[in-house]
Parts: sequence; C-alpha cells; structure tokens
Amino acid sequence: MLLLALDTATPAVTVALHDGTDVIASSSQVDARRHGELLLPAVDRVLAEAGLKLEAVTGIVVGTGPGPYTGLRVGLMTADTFGLALGVPVHGLCTLDGLAYAADIEKGPFVVATDARRKEVYWATYADSRTRLTGPAVDRPADIAERVAGLPAVGAGALLYPDTFPRAHEPEHVSAASLASLAAEKLAAGEELTAPRPLYLRRPDAQVPKNYKVVTPK
Repeated sequence: MLLLALDTATPAVTVALHDGTDVIASSSQVDARRHGELLLPAVDRVLAEAGLKLEAVTGIVVGTGPGPYTGLRVGLMTADTFGLALGVPVHGLCTLDGLAYAADIEKGPFVVATDARRKEVYWATYADSRTRLTGPAVDRPADIAERVAGLPAVGAGALLYPDTFPRAHEPEHVSAASLASLAAEKLAAGEELTAPRPLYLRRPDAQVPKNYKVVTPK
C-alpha cells in the first residue's frame, strides 16, 4: 500500500504519503489564497522526500470538506486526475474526521470546528478520535453554543470563537498525515471509505440574478 493523501478544504495545503504502516513524508503550508499554486509542488516535494515516483502510488485519499468551494475543488479535482492517470482508487474522507483523528482524544464527546467564513463554522461532534456523532453542519457559533457547551474543541473555527468554544485547542488545521493514517487504518480493517465528493453544505456565493433585464432581440 502506498497512499497519497491531500486536503485543500481549509487554509492548509497539505499532502502526505503513507506506506500502510506509517507516514513516510508530509508537507503542509497555510495559505488560503494559493491552493492551486501550492498543491502540485507539495506533491512533488513529498515524493522526492520519500524517494518515490508518482507511479508507485496505489491509492489516493482526499479531504472532502466541508470547506469553501474554491479551495475544496482544487484538491478534489487533483485527486480525481491522479486517480484516472494512475488507474488507482480515489477515497474520500471528511476533513473534520482528519482533525478529530489528529486531536487524539481517546474519550469524548468533543467538537471539531473549522472556519466557514461569514461568521460561521463548519462543525461536528465526536465520541472519540475515530467516531463521529453528529454533523458535519454549518452554523453561526452563537446558534450552537448550548449544544456544544462544556465540550473540548479543536480546529481554527473553535479557536476563532472562544466565547462559544472556551475549551478550544490545537490542531488548528487538518494535516494530510492524519487523513492518510485514518484512511490506512480503515482500509486495513476492511472498511469502505466514502466517494470523493465535496461537502459544500451551503450554496455558492455566485447566483444567477433574478428578474434580470432581457437584452437580446425578440
């Protein structure tokens, strides 16, 4: 097994290689505006660090969000392209699950929350680092304060709103290393991973205008 994992659902552009036993190379850069520019060089970097060629990869793991449309699609389209070019399966994993796994909280419940912008968070609750209880969902922090009151929390969204998540701590962003490790563990156990389809959770900002004036001739 050689899994290439990547995620662009958060400001982190993150890539890792997992050989079925451990992470053998990884790279993470935080830059919310340069996902497309940074992702492929990061793939080249981890392959070079591991001393391997892309052709050695036997499977792709990609974070499916939730996340903003522009960043999220960079990772998903890249994963699909690699899968087609190499003839290998492409597996999806919820980005919040990767954060929960990295938090390594043995006993919950706890919350994972990332920044959804517009003064909202993408969030989910977990029984432990491998078991999601609810979500993912997108809400304003104040609207879920009672539901998450008293729970430990991880992620940039939790750190951004301490009034709602007073027990927030790192990790702030997901790492492809944690996604790869979680995927390898699930695959080894015979579990089926989700399809690599985006979790947008809300409509895009761009909308077709209503009642626009027709300018073409009748």
